[in-house]
Amino acid sequence: MIKVKDLMNKVVYTEKDITVKEAAVIMSKMKIGSLVYIKDKKVVGILTERDVIKNISRIKKKISHIILKKPIKIDLNRKIEEAAKLMSHYKIKRLLVTEKDNLVGIITATDIIANSDILNDSSFFVW
Repeated sequence: MIKVKDLMNKVVYTEKDITVKEAAVIMSKMKIGSLVYIKDKKVVGILTERDVIKNISRIKKKISHIILKKPIKIDLNRKIEEAAKLMSHYKIKRLLVTEKDNLVGIITATDIIANSDILNDSSFFVW
């Protein structure tokens, strides 16, 4: 049984309310598709590459104005099938991974698909 913690990645975050342009530069340099905004050790939201593209004309705007404010989270000990079902249900590509409500990582649809050969039952991929 594969768990979220087996496929999750390190999460990249900022503790500053930076501009969309600054976030785009970070995401480009680090070759990542999202950036988490944290304030006072709590997740405020997540900025995705899609958010950046949709707001390209407002590149000087602060990310706090455009981020998804209540990102979907999953515990690191949950089954990978549960992560896939959450992504499908909410029509999203990323889940923040938590342990006792603390952010510990991120898992993406790409992570799951890239590892589909090690999963027991691939029938849960309903996109």
